[in-house]
Amino acid sequence: MTTNTGTLNLHPDRNLGMELVRATEAAAIRAYPFIGKGDKNAADGAAVDAMREFLGTVDFSGTIVIGEGEKDNAPMLFNGEVVGTGRGPACDIAVDPIDGTSLTGAGRQNALSVIAVSDRGTMLDASSVFYMNKIVAGPEAIGVVDIRQTIAENIRALAKAKGKPVSEMSIAVLDRPRHEGLIEEIRAAGAGTRLLLDGDVAGGINAARYESRIDMCVGIGGSPEGIVTACAIKALGGFIQTTMAPKDEAEAAKGIAAGLKMDYVYTANELVSSDNTFFVATGVTDGALVEGVRRKGPVIRTDSIILRGRSGTIRRVQADYRADRWLA
Repeated sequence: MTTNTGTLNLHPDRNLGMELVRATEAAAIRAYPFIGKGDKNAADGAAVDAMREFLGTVDFSGTIVIGEGEKDNAPMLFNGEVVGTGRGPACDIAVDPIDGTSLTGAGRQNALSVIAVSDRGTMLDASSVFYMNKIVAGPEAIGVVDIRQTIAENIRALAKAKGKPVSEMSIAVLDRPRHEGLIEEIRAAGAGTRLLLDGDVAGGINAARYESRIDMCVGIGGSPEGIVTACAIKALGGFIQTTMAPKDEAEAAKGIAAGLKMDYVYTANELVSSDNTFFVATGVTDGALVEGVRRKGPVIRTDSIILRGRSGTIRRVQADYRADRWLA
């Protein structure tokens, strides 16, 4: 007999995230020997190999919509590749074996291994335009914040909705020359900045988490990272808006030919139209979202987070692996 209480089914369905986390754990562990060694490509290559191997064991048919792609000239985990056993649900999948390869090579914080999944045909393919302008925040921003407003207007509106003074607002933004004017506007509005060296996926998720010190994440970053972030935001009940930011007219024309809209505001439901989403991340290096891979005597310890859109659940997963089986 099946008993329902509201939307809670007492016979829950399969949680694909608990299987996918093995792939992000493997990628993070394989990258571990390269942390701080200055060779980001070696770290990325090791993570790609490990993630691809473990994805092949998962019972699903995953088509990679966002993969290593052109930016990394990757022979595996490329856009259009099908991964998994072929048994089980058909899914769109976005992968980033290391979001923050430069962070890993330098030994800096906030490098992650990431997988995001949704029902097949529901994930926007934005690969033809490499950058997006994004604004991400928690649920208080819904109906209050709008990417078409100035950053000062959005900061004031969100501060009012959160019941805190503007002077206590913390805005995350990638530390890039293109954001010099944006950073000045944020500070002129009276808010503080949290400058990210890399890895705006973690910045966006932290902006939507209720216990985070970051209130909003803004600026131009990778389009693939925007789609991945949207999968996480749907589980958190947060807010994301994006617009395409082509580097020139040729890229804009390429995007239009691929069906993307320029001068258009994409919402979470347009970036990922399904609520059946999973976001899985394992820390490569320490960060505010998850801890990095650690050697604990005879074991390697990983710290991961699993966000599920359908149920709105957040799971923390810590795992110990025997080091002698992973680190030669």
